[in-house]
Amino acid sequence: MTIISPSSQPSFSSLYALLLMVALSLLVLFYSPNAQAQAGINTKTLQVGTYSCPPFVIIDEPNNYQGLTFLLWNNIATKLNLKYTVQVLPLKDLLAAVASGKIDIGLSCISITPEREEILDFSHSFYETNLAIAIKQKSHWETFISLIFNKKLLQILLAVSITATTVGGIYYLLEHRVNRKLYSMKSPLARLIEGFILGLLFITKGPFNYYEFKTLTGRVITVLLAVITTLFIASITAVLASSFTLGLLNNDIKSPNDLDNVITGAKQSSTSSNFLTNHSISHKAYPTVAAMLVALDKGEINAVVADDAILRYQIKMAKSHGDFEQLQVLPYQFEKQNYGIVLGENSPYDEEINRELLQFRKSNQWKKALTEYFKIK
Repeated sequence: MTIISPSSQPSFSSLYALLLMVALSLLVLFYSPNAQAQAGINTKTLQVGTYSCPPFVIIDEPNNYQGLTFLLWNNIATKLNLKYTVQVLPLKDLLAAVASGKIDIGLSCISITPEREEILDFSHSFYETNLAIAIKQKSHWETFISLIFNKKLLQILLAVSITATTVGGIYYLLEHRVNRKLYSMKSPLARLIEGFILGLLFITKGPFNYYEFKTLTGRVITVLLAVITTLFIASITAVLASSFTLGLLNNDIKSPNDLDNVITGAKQSSTSSNFLTNHSISHKAYPTVAAMLVALDKGEINAVVADDAILRYQIKMAKSHGDFEQLQVLPYQFEKQNYGIVLGENSPYDEEINRELLQFRKSNQWKKALTEYFKIK
């Protein structure tokens, strides 16, 4: 029988201290805010709000949510073992519901803005795009009519006519009595027409041969006009080229600066609507991008402002079904947009969601999905 001496036995105070340390460790482990959040994130059924925004949220039928945002979210939910239910809400109502705590998560193509971050939290950005403008291309007949009645073109034609009349009149006064080669018609009216034609040819084709003119004054004017008409022709050519190019674009719309005098559409409560309002550009509000594009195709509005990626995808998909054949997105982009997952303020889910979001963004599955949705057919 082995006898343990009193000095080798654990004291009561040592055992008490050891038990106290274990108890405190368990208390910290199970009752710390992080532990509570982690426990809550695994047991609570989250309320998720969304709205249709192809290609980020595609609702083909009730309770069937597809698209890039749900591809990302389903991956996060699987990794974190989250349970959730989904309800569809308009953008404005969705943001208000998350801010009030009625909904835990907002999923769609929702841009991160300073104004929204005053009442909401966002995850890290999972997609970056810009605002863009969509217009309706004109038919060949509409293009022809617009070119014919283009204000710049009419102004140019008026300037050319006045200049041709002036130049032709000067030469007529100097040459019509002595120059039978240039003025061969018998009636005065016909010779005046010849003078106009001479002036028109002079300013459009360049100076005539110096020896075509008989008077010294006529020859001096020819030399002077040789320089002037060269610059004139170059200027007219540049302006005409600009007018014809702009005529092919609907109502000369190239950038947001051209939206003041046309009817523009934007989605309700969206960053595009806020941009137009902040720049004092009046516009019609629509519930969805699809509704705006229908209005644009029907000619009810002249331009649409929305996120570039969304416009290009929805127009591309419509064209694959024979719709929106004349719609196009202009190459000009502005106002960068960053999409994020919407969270309530001080949400207990942000750290875990952000970690899985950043991880999934690096995956080949995400890169492949982006290529599939945005490839040009």
